[in-house]
Order: sequence, then structure tokens, then C-alpha cells
Amino acid sequence: MTPFDTWLARERAVMLTGMAALVGLCWFYLWTGAGTGMSAWEMTAVALFPHRLTDGMGSMDPSLPTVIAMWWVMMIAMMTPGAAPLVMLYRRVLRQHGRGAAGSAFTPAALLAGYLTTWLAFSIGAALLQALLQPAGLISAMMLWSKSARLSAIVLALAGLYQFSPLKRACLRQCRAPAAFLVAHWRPGVAGSFLLGVRHGMVCVGCCWLLMALLFVGGVMNVVWIVALSLFVFVEKVLPGGDRVGRVLGVVLIAWAGVTLIV
Repeated sequence: MTPFDTWLARERAVMLTGMAALVGLCWFYLWTGAGTGMSAWEMTAVALFPHRLTDGMGSMDPSLPTVIAMWWVMMIAMMTPGAAPLVMLYRRVLRQHGRGAAGSAFTPAALLAGYLTTWLAFSIGAALLQALLQPAGLISAMMLWSKSARLSAIVLALAGLYQFSPLKRACLRQCRAPAAFLVAHWRPGVAGSFLLGVRHGMVCVGCCWLLMALLFVGGVMNVVWIVALSLFVFVEKVLPGGDRVGRVLGVVLIAWAGVTLIV
């Protein structure tokens, strides 16, 4: 191994460690309740064991900025692992081809920042939707899950059908091909990296937005639900055969919607 290869390996380890630390901190924040006044463990425990629900637990009424922060931290925790292949490939291209020498130490971070900024925009929309659904009595003020069988069925059916839509397939293809995405949309410099991240974030939001809406069905702060969705998104976007797994999930969600209306 050449000295350059050794340096690349060390830098790669530092970047992966940094992203892992970011994700870990986000999960810790969610676990402690994300400022909502009730820990994710308490909400998950009640979801799994409803008999633990007591009158004294009350309901949550966090401020809109707190809800936006909760959603954004959740999106960072869930979506950063799926963006890691693009960030690491971008870093390698920069180093091997000497692109972006000025400020090149910051360009992969700028790419990730742009990506996460797009998810901030999504989080604002999700928080506003939650602010509409909760007063209307459609989602629980404490558990943050749907109280309406019709609403749950609609979200499940739409998420399932979207798995087969042309827009979903087009976005997923770009998410699963980071090299092709870089070739098609390369931008130099720190500002260019940020804009590249924003563009990739838009593609990923287009791929996953209805999957994230499933949080309203299973519970916005239900750890089991969050972990399950996180694992699925990673499999669908990164692992071989993930696109086929996505189609299987689509069928399952559509069937689940039907059962929800019948039962």
C-alpha cells in the first residue's frame, strides 16, 4: 500500500466515524424524547404493551420548533446511512483526481450538509402536517400515531402504490447509482458540493417521502417502527436486490391497508 493509499484509508475511517457519531447522537436525542417530554422508550413500551398506559401519562404539546427539530433529527438518523456511499465515493474522486483542491477538506461535509438541508425542508412540512392532524383528532396527542382506521389505510395504500410509481422508480435508480449521479451532476467547490447534496436530497425525498409518512401510522416516536423503516430504506437504497425488496413491501402495504379497513 502506497502512502497515498494509507492516507486515503485513514481519511475514510475518520469520515465514516464522523457520520456514525452524528447518527449515534441523533438516535440518543430521539431515545431521550427529542424535547417532547416523554422518552421514545416510554412511547414504544406503551405501543408494545398498551396495558402500561396510565391516565397520569397525559399528552404532549411541544412547540412547533421542537416538533420540527424532532423530525429533522429523526431524518438525519434514518437517512444518513443511505447517503454514506455517495459521500464516500465523492471524497475518493476528489482525492484521486485532485478536484476541488481549494477547500477540498470541506467539500464532502458540504455535500452531506446539502443533503440534510433538503430533509430539513421535508421535516418542516411533516411537522406542519402533524400540527394539522393532531388538533383534528386524527393522531394521538400522546402516542403520535393514527387514531383513524381510514387515515391509516389511506397512508398505507398510498405508500404501497407509490412503490410501483414511475417517479419512485426513477428516484430509486439514482439513489442506487451514486457513481452515475456524480457523473451527471458534478459541481466543483464547496458551494457546488452543497448544491449537489441538495439535489441528491431531493431525489431521496422523492424516493422515500411516503415511506416516512408511515410514521403517522406506527407512531412518530415508536423506536421499533423507526428502526424498521430505517433498515428498509438502507436495504432498498444500498444493498443488492433492494429494488425488488421495495416492490415486495409495496404489495404488503397495499394488503395491510385492506386489512385495516376490514378489521
